[in-house]
Amino acid sequence: MIIALLCIFIRLRRKKKPTPQPLPNETVHSESMEIGSAESLQYDFSTIKEATNDFSEENKLGRGGFGAVYRGMLTNGQEIAVKRLARDSGQGDGEFKNEVLLVAKLQHRNLVRLLGFSIEGAERLLVYEFLPNASLDRFIFDPTKRTLLDWEKRYNIIKGIAKGLLYLHEDSRLKIIHRDMKASNVLLDAEMNPKIADFGMARLFNPEETQGDTSHIVGTYGYMAPEYAMHGQFSVKSDVFSFGVLVLEMVTGQKNQCFRNGESIEDLLSFAWKSWKNGTASEMIDPTLTTGSGSLRDIIRSIHIGLLCVQENVSNRPTMASIVLMLNSFSITLPMPAEPAFFMHSNIDPEMPLLREYSSSTENSGLEKSKISKSRSRSSQFSVNDVSISDFVPR
Repeated sequence: MIIALLCIFIRLRRKKKPTPQPLPNETVHSESMEIGSAESLQYDFSTIKEATNDFSEENKLGRGGFGAVYRGMLTNGQEIAVKRLARDSGQGDGEFKNEVLLVAKLQHRNLVRLLGFSIEGAERLLVYEFLPNASLDRFIFDPTKRTLLDWEKRYNIIKGIAKGLLYLHEDSRLKIIHRDMKASNVLLDAEMNPKIADFGMARLFNPEETQGDTSHIVGTYGYMAPEYAMHGQFSVKSDVFSFGVLVLEMVTGQKNQCFRNGESIEDLLSFAWKSWKNGTASEMIDPTLTTGSGSLRDIIRSIHIGLLCVQENVSNRPTMASIVLMLNSFSITLPMPAEPAFFMHSNIDPEMPLLREYSSSTENSGLEKSKISKSRSRSSQFSVNDVSISDFVPR
């Protein structure tokens, strides 16, 4: 009897034995655990090879700076876009997997989603979701295609982009500044929902960081905040400036570049400011938009928000959290904007497009890049963050 009681006591002690707690230096990083290990994102190379029909020319979407991009279909019917990286990347398997995990942590409906990767020998593949409607610039700046975007669709796109940026800046545990927010880096899914793409220039911040400095200016000049273009200083407010430019482009259907307005040469920001200040903002609206009294009010308000975003003084620009509220609540009173950045402040030859767009991935510097004090220096070693996601759409 005593022996039986002793056995029961020992068994109960074993059940109640606490689980060992990891020591401080053994703590598991919760961010990595949320999406699993790198192996959980790894595709078998033969699976991707079959999905792309052995990387056939018929499935080739284009070629980016680090390799070709292919359309594919998995056996379950899911369409994918596959980036086949150049074989001379010089990056080890472990480093490559770690960077894939970092990018894969960005999970939001308004961000292009990384599905996984594949490694075999010298082969490095990145697998992304496929987006059938390509990029926003192919619609908004096309005289014919932009008629497919009525104001409701455009406003939904603007709000979606704002939510995506808010996630990057505040809602993700990784604080990220995009640094190259523009129309060509917004992709559209089958329902015309926007997804922010191309994190090749993105910068990861520590939670306590508010501003960064760099001697390598990257991005597209027409969308760059002045403190970044001139001094290499960037923050979340740099993305806010770029977003403001994008909003004004969505309203007008015009790129932010110089054009002749009567006897003067103007850029889009100065034109928008003058129109809003003079009470003629309705004259700058894309003529393909049909504007009833309700939509006209919303469009004028969007111009107002866009002008607040492109203020020259960084502290006068709203945060993305404030912008999302402004876009979703018409009861919020908007502050009065001042002159936007670059308005009547350029010493560049007026015949020279002041804010001419150039591709930040292009290596021939040219006159446009010489207007910026420093040009981009590209590392010879591949980084997942240098992959242009905008390569993943049909040409």
